[in-house]
Amino acid sequence: MQVIRGFSLLSVLASITLVACAREPAASVSAAQPETPPVVTQSFTVPAAEPNTAQPNVVVADATSATTSVAASVGAGGRWKLGTNYSQLSPAQPTGVSSGKVEVVEIFWYGCGHCYQLDPFLESWKKNKPDYIEFVRLPVIWGPAHKQHARLYYAIQTLKRPDLHTKAFDEIHRKGNMLAAQSEEEARKLQWDFMKANGVSEQDFNAAYDSFSMNTNLQRAEELTKRYRVEGVPIVIVDGQYSTDLGQAGGNSNLLAVINDLAASRRGS
Repeated sequence: MQVIRGFSLLSVLASITLVACAREPAASVSAAQPETPPVVTQSFTVPAAEPNTAQPNVVVADATSATTSVAASVGAGGRWKLGTNYSQLSPAQPTGVSSGKVEVVEIFWYGCGHCYQLDPFLESWKKNKPDYIEFVRLPVIWGPAHKQHARLYYAIQTLKRPDLHTKAFDEIHRKGNMLAAQSEEEARKLQWDFMKANGVSEQDFNAAYDSFSMNTNLQRAEELTKRYRVEGVPIVIVDGQYSTDLGQAGGNSNLLAVINDLAASRRGS
């Protein structure tokens, strides 16, 4: 799943339709899910990120490293297999939910075509998911453009305008407005124009964009991107124990089924 550093935005957007936010083509993703080619109307160079020299502290274990506390399979009849449909995180990561709840984290990027295609499935799933699942979104931060999109996401959350999450995806993938730029000032202007067109006042936008919680959220997102060793998006972390993605699950609908069954296996543990 594509890690984007130092490429032109034009080539980034073009690659989305080819590799679905992947380093290599995700051939295992269900062919039934249609591609949505983005409309490209602008191009600029995304500044290269500083190399990540930190030693990651999360590794993905295969089935042979499973212990007795790890589910080798989940779902009816053991449908989903460890090492095939989901992976174990080692060491496990802490979650921020209360006892009896299971945290499900989607790591995404607004510029990712498959994140865009998955989003309506997740929005529908959220309405009917089990009550014990606490769903959280985490914007990936690999470099400057991703951080600009993460800032947009957290501004939307602060404004309590969940409708703008879907509209941001549409703005990028339907209208060709990337909502990111070479400089922070340009990106802010693009994002303000988008917010203004959707009924946000300048005072509210500035308060959300410059809030103390913004920097805290961005720092946390960048740290978790490294700790989870995120190499591609979308990816889902279940209860800090397991990860799964579209390739492992076999498409959007299967991914939701894997999430539900993994969460059920972790309930009360």
